[in-house]
Amino acid sequence: MSAPKLLVIVGPTASGKTDLAVQCCEAIGGEIITADSVQVYRYFDCGTGKPTNDERQRAVHHLIDVLEPLEAMDAADWALRAESTLGEIRGRGHVPIVCGGTFLWVRALILGLAPAPGASPEIRLRHRALVEAEGRAALHAELGRRDPSSAQRLNPNDFVRVSRALEVLEITGITMSQWQAEHGFRTKKHDHELLGVHRERSELDERIALRASHMLDAGWLDEVRELQSRGYAGARAMGSVGYRQVTEALNSSPIDREVLQDSIVRATRIFARRQRTWLRDEPVRWVRLDDYATFLRELKARESEFVG
Repeated sequence: MSAPKLLVIVGPTASGKTDLAVQCCEAIGGEIITADSVQVYRYFDCGTGKPTNDERQRAVHHLIDVLEPLEAMDAADWALRAESTLGEIRGRGHVPIVCGGTFLWVRALILGLAPAPGASPEIRLRHRALVEAEGRAALHAELGRRDPSSAQRLNPNDFVRVSRALEVLEITGITMSQWQAEHGFRTKKHDHELLGVHRERSELDERIALRASHMLDAGWLDEVRELQSRGYAGARAMGSVGYRQVTEALNSSPIDREVLQDSIVRATRIFARRQRTWLRDEPVRWVRLDDYATFLRELKARESEFVG
């Protein structure tokens, strides 16, 4: 008997991944494993797009709110947790459905990670000194000169990943992109099917703008103030898209809601383009909203492919 296929829902932020995942769960008795590098943190709620109460009632969600804000989690850590959770879900006779926009984490689960070299404290200290002196953009610019491919897909504010890409290059003389192409993601750990919600670019832009407005209305500014007062200003999630813009607004006075919202929308649209770049060469089946009913009937008919 062949191993069950793993259903994985990916795509850019604000495209509607969670809604599709919930409907898939209802169709084939699934539970959701969330692959989102910010939703894993407690207290980061307004700006993360965590499932609503209704979505949580309709489907069980895993790996949300599992870490304190100052704890660390990388792709390997998440993949280990996801693997364990996947086994538990199948042990209950249910279907695991992975859903999220942190595609490196998804790849770590379904394909494994590249066996990159160990860390160099000296290099990391040098990178940190550069950032403290000239800002994160300077380190990202250096990566852009030496490894344009990695720089294109990494957020300039993601110090950890930008530093790591440069570190691998300095240690091995091989870019992170080349290293992964030659050494990583070769062995398929799980037979899988990638799904995404089809959105026209203009529609996605509108959804991003509307979501930013709703998040601010929900108390995003007050949430970040509370996080800062509790000593979480240095949390990695504070550098994520949206939280960084809110933090910058709080550090300047007075706060202009319209200017803040525009900055969040711009940053989110850039992030969404980066996510599409990740998925550009992947065999994603993009499902249109008006095809949902047909797709879900088909999925129900194929349920045995996903049952462990």
